[in-house]
Amino acid sequence: MRARLAGFSLERPGTLDEALGMLAASKERLTLLAGGTDLYVYLNAGVARPGRWLDLWGLDELRGIHEVGDHVVLGALTTYTELRASELIRGALPLLAQAAATVGAVAIQNRGTLGGNIANGSPAGDSLPPLLAYDAEIGLRSARGRRFVPFDRFYTGYRASVAAPDELIEQIRIPLGAGSSSRACRFVKVGTRAAQAISKVVAAFVLGRAGDGTVDHCRAAFGSVAPTPVRLRRLEQHVIGKRIDPALIRTSSDVLLSEIAPIDDIRSTARYRRFVARTAWQRFMEEVPGL
Repeated sequence: MRARLAGFSLERPGTLDEALGMLAASKERLTLLAGGTDLYVYLNAGVARPGRWLDLWGLDELRGIHEVGDHVVLGALTTYTELRASELIRGALPLLAQAAATVGAVAIQNRGTLGGNIANGSPAGDSLPPLLAYDAEIGLRSARGRRFVPFDRFYTGYRASVAAPDELIEQIRIPLGAGSSSRACRFVKVGTRAAQAISKVVAAFVLGRAGDGTVDHCRAAFGSVAPTPVRLRRLEQHVIGKRIDPALIRTSSDVLLSEIAPIDDIRSTARYRRFVARTAWQRFMEEVPGL
């Protein structure tokens, strides 16, 4: 391990209230530790900043998958393994279960958490496009109270969010009807290999049609094509009210390309990412009648 551990300290609160009190009282920003699947990588690479870490793993108040009224509520410490195993998630929000199945190996799925993936803020996070496509809200909690932020307004830039220094992610709230079985949906992940790979492009699509065959609901969300995960609102509006045909697939693909801004990096090129994003959308639209 390249990081010198002498510069780090670890706090282990016994309750959520205790954790919130520590956040409120701290004069420095605490590093929140959930499953640790990202932070331990930073430690090993020697890029983690010395300071105080707040270990949330033992806080049962941040766990659980529940149906509450007309929403599915997921605790921030919900693991990918729990997402895959949940009948509620597989039935009501299948894109989340599909995304969870692509994350790392079994050990990572057992420790990695939904809240941690959100807080980490990587634009390649596999769970983030499904959350955007499902109109999720992020429940932030501090000693001052709780507030909900629409997920498409949560990030302010690369790995930056609206969360205040004394706030943590408590829960994720998703409308039950977001994954309606009457709507076609697809999760797409393209990486260097078929498994245990960081996404070159990751996407989630949800589309519904009215009785006359025109599109009446559309969500298209991508990761790894911009500094933050993004919903393509112009694309969504472009297809609403229209019938799916070759002309719409062609014009909507052009709109898609105008809304993304991929870069060249060590994992891929901007050109390849544009090609993959466009192809994924086109294939989804071509197959919607059969989904």
